[in-house]
Amino acid sequence: MSPVIGVLALQGDVREHLAALEAAGADAVSVRRPEELAAVDGLVLPGGESTTISKLAIAFGLMEPLRERVRAGMPAYGSCAGMIMLADKILDPRSGQETIGGIDMIVRRNAFGRQNESFEAAVDVAGIEGGPVEGVFIRAPWVESVGARAEVLARYGDHAVAVRQDNLLATSFHPELTGDHRVHQLFTAMVRAAR
Repeated sequence: MSPVIGVLALQGDVREHLAALEAAGADAVSVRRPEELAAVDGLVLPGGESTTISKLAIAFGLMEPLRERVRAGMPAYGSCAGMIMLADKILDPRSGQETIGGIDMIVRRNAFGRQNESFEAAVDVAGIEGGPVEGVFIRAPWVESVGARAEVLARYGDHAVAVRQDNLLATSFHPELTGDHRVHQLFTAMVRAAR
């Protein structure tokens, strides 16, 4: 049976992640309420605006259930804003911004620059076969530092841009915008293994 993987559908590029997960062999569903979260095997936290996603998760009564599921071992994958949501610490948080946490890392928001400084680059990701993935960096964060339990899977320049810790995966870039579904295949395999 295919794993059921949710995409947190409060804000951001939800449709693209749903399509990439389906292509990777998962049953993909939108998650907006705690009871929908309770029904999934894993969760994707999409790109978007991390402050907005944080505030909406609190408003929708999802922040604590998200933290509980992640602490209990539910696999989660965050791209761009989703990476920020999975970080234990943000270097420069906006007022009122909270994270789900789970990955022992410190991230810097918008580290690669503003919207008009967005770019694409080939990124070698450990654990993904077949050559580099195309990384789409849009107002992307980078990882300033990781703790002992977090493993850096990819770097761009001097900065970590893909990190894994246990059942949690995070990328600075947006693989859901490229048509290359290998990052989603990696995450789907993580969800299968955790079931």
